[in-house]
Amino acid sequence: MPENYPEDFDARVKVAVYRATAESGNPPSVEVVAAEVEATPAAAKEAYARLRGNRLLLLEADGVTIRMAPPFSGVPTQHRVIVDRVEYYANCAWDALGIPAALHRPGVVRFGEVRLSVHARRKMAWPADCARMVGARVPSKPRCGTPSLW
Repeated sequence: MPENYPEDFDARVKVAVYRATAESGNPPSVEVVAAEVEATPAAAKEAYARLRGNRLLLLEADGVTIRMAPPFSGVPTQHRVIVDRVEYYANCAWDALGIPAALHRPGVVRFGEVRLSVHARRKMAWPADCARMVGARVPSKPRCGTPSLW
């Protein structure tokens, strides 16, 4: 095993998850990720568990189905984003605004009946600049890291 195993392996698994999600709009299966990182599905599942422990993934009870890979949601939500004709679901409104920024591409964000065009032209100081963009108020100490479905 390499000296930095499992950290290097976990990073490769995380990148494979995010790359596949960015390309398709849906989190990949553990088999797809395993093939991408040239490992067994069992090894990828172990990496998923470590990534979950580090709060980088939220998994379903089966330990292999990705429910959240922030800002992406693995299940349909009311927070939809379209970038380059690929549809994504976000975990919350902030995550929906973060998807075009994460992909460095303009997109359309929908929250129920609200529709916003988001342009990723410059770096934003998160979340204050995004809040100004949509006219929202941001608390001085926003609560980040907790899944929110508002």
